[in-house]
Amino acid sequence: MRGNVAAVVLVLVGTFFLLSNLGLIDISLTQLIKTWWPVVLIAVGVSLFFTPDKQK
Repeated sequence: MRGNVAAVVLVLVGTFFLLSNLGLIDISLTQLIKTWWPVVLIAVGVSLFFTPDKQK
């Protein structure tokens, strides 16, 4: 599952950069990061809830 999430993130980031380079979207990446960086913390916290413990 963890590999699938990484693959989806890479596809989304690549799509964003491609659309930006083609001039189809005009979004400032720095402004986007400044605004939405807390979402990364929330996503990491939520993923910790769903990650199974490795107990032997």
